[in-house]
Amino acid sequence: MNLFDATIMGIVEGATEFLPISSTGHLIVAGSLLGVHDERGKVFEIAIQIGAIFAVIWAYRERFNGAIKGVTRVSNAQRFVWNLFVAFLPVAVLGLLLNKYIKAVLFNPYGVAAASIIGALVIFWVERPSMLADRAVNARVRDVDDMTALDAIKVGFAQCFGLIPGMSRSGSTLIGGMLFGLSRNVATEFSFFLGVPTLAAASVYSLWKERALLSSADIPVFAVGMVVSFIVALVVIRWLIRFVATHSLRVFAWYRLAFGALILAAGALGWVQWPAA
Repeated sequence: MNLFDATIMGIVEGATEFLPISSTGHLIVAGSLLGVHDERGKVFEIAIQIGAIFAVIWAYRERFNGAIKGVTRVSNAQRFVWNLFVAFLPVAVLGLLLNKYIKAVLFNPYGVAAASIIGALVIFWVERPSMLADRAVNARVRDVDDMTALDAIKVGFAQCFGLIPGMSRSGSTLIGGMLFGLSRNVATEFSFFLGVPTLAAASVYSLWKERALLSSADIPVFAVGMVVSFIVALVVIRWLIRFVATHSLRVFAWYRLAFGALILAAGALGWVQWPAA
């Protein structure tokens, strides 16, 4: 992988991490097209999520700073930190148990295509017109500080679907949050917040586990990917919170259908020789 490849992958990561279209799925496809989806490339794909993590921390620095300062004495800060912890637990446990199987079986463009299409159908069902107005009026939780531990762990279990490449971690938490009574804005913001421990744990675990594959020569490539993903993700975060407040997610469902269909068509027609894993 060279610096150009790292830049492209950083753009893909930053642009897709917090949209309900699956950053992992897009990185797998982009890496396959660039010819960098080998074992080291897979570590890179996970590691550059660190850039997206820092984008969330920077965009919500006042919130995180307040949580850190008030965690021992302010009830809202304590609840916020506790909710992130309990929401993170399900994906941490399942990720450790299923990581090897998921990478061996599902980390390929065909798996991404299938999950992308299935996820699109779920979005169409959840965002059907008859339900949009009802959720807007009857949302039970309208502020992240009003979430209970039960709300958080429900979203945490929804996040587990994001372990499947192409399904989307952010999409799973966003859709799950709305189904469980969170307003669109709260579901979106909590998805951002939950991404910090989730992506940080995945990145650190992958870097440590596969450290034998890496060397000091990889530092420039990894640094470029992280910096680019940070910049692009920061733009996406600020745009998405405004978009979700006033728009349906159906546009992302249409995109997912087209993305999945294009992957399948490219393989079937011989345009691209997709790797099996």
